[in-house]
Order: sequence, then C-alpha cells, then structure tokens
Amino acid sequence: MTEKPQMEGQNGKTTELEVFLPKDESSTNGITKYKITKDGDLEADIHEFDPFKARENEHPVSDMDTLTHLLKASLGTGILSMPAAFKASGLVMGIFSTILVSIICTHCSYILVVCAHELYKRSGKTQMSFADVAEEACKRGPKWARRFAQPARHTVLIGIFVTYFVTCSCYSVIVAKNIIYVLENYLENTLSERYTIAILLVPLILLAYVPNLKYLAPVSMVANVCMGLGLGITLYYLVIDIPSITERPLFGDITTLPISVSITIFAIEAIGVVMPLENHMETPQHFTGICGVLNQGMSGVTLVYILLGFFGYLKYGDATAGSITHNLPPTEYAAQAVNVLIAIAVFFTFGLQFYVCIDIAWSGLKDKCTKHEVLSQYVMRTIMVVVCVAIAIAVPTIIPFVGLIGALCFSILGLMLPVAIEVITFWDKGFGAYNWKIFKDIVVVITGILALIFGSKSALEDIVALYK
Repeated sequence: MTEKPQMEGQNGKTTELEVFLPKDESSTNGITKYKITKDGDLEADIHEFDPFKARENEHPVSDMDTLTHLLKASLGTGILSMPAAFKASGLVMGIFSTILVSIICTHCSYILVVCAHELYKRSGKTQMSFADVAEEACKRGPKWARRFAQPARHTVLIGIFVTYFVTCSCYSVIVAKNIIYVLENYLENTLSERYTIAILLVPLILLAYVPNLKYLAPVSMVANVCMGLGLGITLYYLVIDIPSITERPLFGDITTLPISVSITIFAIEAIGVVMPLENHMETPQHFTGICGVLNQGMSGVTLVYILLGFFGYLKYGDATAGSITHNLPPTEYAAQAVNVLIAIAVFFTFGLQFYVCIDIAWSGLKDKCTKHEVLSQYVMRTIMVVVCVAIAIAVPTIIPFVGLIGALCFSILGLMLPVAIEVITFWDKGFGAYNWKIFKDIVVVITGILALIFGSKSALEDIVALYK
C-alpha cells in the first residue's frame, strides 16, 4: 500500500483493522464499511500477485541463451527435408505454405505461454510445465472441462516423453550414419551401424549429465554454429550452376500439398521445449510479445527453411532426395564436411531434446528420492540414456517409426491441444469480436488433422517400403 488510512480509533490511534482492510468509502450511521475480497484472500486484493517477481530460479537463463536454445530446437535435422517439401508443393506455393505453417506453429506455442501466464496468476504458481498448463486450464475452466484435468495432463506427459525419447534414439542413429558415410571414403572396412551407435553411449551419457539449461547454452551454441556451417556449405552447392526458375513448377499438385505441409510441421515444430525454456528465463515476460524471443527465433528459422527448401528443389528438381545431403557429391571434401558438421550438431542437439525427457521423468521421481537427490538424478539420467541407445542399437531402422510417432504426437500436442487449452482458459472472458478466435482455432485444428492423416500415411509407406 502506498498510503495508510488516516482514520483513528477511539483511542486516537489508527486501528489494525483499518490499516489492513480496504474500505469501500461509504458509511452508515457513522460506521465505516469494509470490503471483504473474493475467496477471503485479503492480501491478493491489496497486492496483485506477480508470478515473474515471485519466481525463483537457481540458474536463470538470459534472453540470448533462450533464443539460442530455441534456434537449436527448431533447426534440427528436419530442415534437410525442406527441399522435399517444396518438391511436393512447387516453388511459390512452397514459400507460402512454409510461412503459413510457421505462423500456425509459432502461434500455438505463443498461446500456450500466454495461457500459462494467465494461469500463473489464477493459481499462484510461478512455473508450469506443458502438462501443468493443460491440467490447470481444465481445473480452473468451465465445469464441463474439470473432469478432463488428469487425462489432459497424462496425455501431454506421455506424448511428449515418447516423442522426444524416440527422437533422441533417432539422433544417435543419424550421428552414426553420418560418421559411417564419411569414413567409407577412406576405410575399406568400417564398423557397422550398431557398433558405431554403441561407441556413442559414453559421450551421450556425459552430455546428459549437464545439469540444467544454463549450462546447456554453450552446447546449443556449438550445435548452432555447426548446423549453420553445414547449411552454409549446402547452400553453396545449391546455388552453383543453378537452373532457371522456369524449369521448375511454381505451383505443385494440390493433392500433394498436404504432404508438404506435414513435412514442414514436423521439421519446424518444437512445442516440447517451449515451457522448459520459459520456466528457466530470467525475464519470462520477454518470451512473448511482437518482438519477443519466440517471434524473433521463429522468424529467423522460417527464413532459413524457405531458403534451403527453395534452392534445394530448384537445383535438383524431381531428383530431390528426402534429405538434401544425399544429393551432394559424396567424394568431395566440402560435402563430407557437411555430414561431419551435421553429425556434431545433431549430437549436441541430443542434450537439449533429452532434457525434456529428463525434466518429465524427474518430476515423477523427485518426491521419492529425497535422501540422495543428486545421486538419484544421475542414476536416472544414466539409465535413460542406456535405454535410449539400446533402442537405437536394436532397431537402427528407427527413423520411419519416429516419423509415425511425430505425426501422431506433434499434430495433437503441437497444434490441437494448445488451441483447446486457449478455449478452456479464456472461456469466461470471451473470444474477441465476432468470436474470431474460434474461427482461427478451427483453421489450426483442420491443419492438425491434415498433418495427422498425411504424416501418418507417409510414415507408414516408408515403414512398409523398408521391410519389403
């Protein structure tokens, strides 16, 4: 309070009651009336709860470090498939579809954080995971939504954990494949994929031991530099001896456009790391906003996706491979450097993606490991990495299965669930003039359904072709 009440009690002193109870500035028969706050929360009426000031982070992350993590999460191996996305949509339509998908995916991440900030104030919490946001939205939403609180929480936890855990298994396979791809040019006999993946076990365990996102920031920076150099060399190959634009269709077949959209969604989607990044920010309110960290990062990511997709398809046309690095000449040093750089980038990306799994697993175990908390956490991390690598060794052809899981999980978790959370969170506040938010959410849900159908179809075809 900036000013104490000036009224005095019978003894000439201001009474404690008059200091702490806000008046409604009216009286009856000389008796002052006091306003009692809703739910009996007197302090909340005097001082509005600020979750950002109340948040306590042992290792807060700066805006720049958060931006670095966001770029690393979105600039994954999926970007190498962007020329294939342009192949399915055409040069001009590919640009528009990439921008549209980026806007939709960024918007879904944006509204998830906005809903979290609203729910912080309602619940008195200062941090929430994606699962917490889903649960709190249902608990504090309309009556019909409250019974979905626990199912929503479990859906998010299981979906994100499975998706990112299997993706990390896929990363170990990708790193091994790129290493073997280069070594085959110099060695007559190279190790098999399974042995190469097994050799990666110890380095991956050490990477998983990095305790928090603050210390992962340099790791993400190295990954960004390697990915940037790899993409720069790739773009060099794409722009030399480039054919005329007239040799490629500007607009593809409408029947293949959904395939392009699904490829782009699974390449650019990073919904699982959004809340962990926001939770560890020193200034979480900077994550949103027109020039916030989220919009800055995704704008740059979208531009890089468009450049690689456009020039990749323009250069190779119908011969464009599922991963553009497969079109590069394998015997040239620069092309080999691309594979090495991408292998390093994917290796370090493992740390950030695996942190999501660690965060979920530790949240479920920490209450049972209070005696030896540090030791228990490192044992858990070790076991998780061993299982992750064991899956990759057992099924080195895991990549098509990751595509299927991504189609199922990212379309639901990354697109449909955030808009559902928005509707429930702001149910009582309304949805804007003419309910425009409802129409916007319908577009997002339709996009998610298309990504689910065509992404699953493409992944299943890859799996069938693999085992044929």
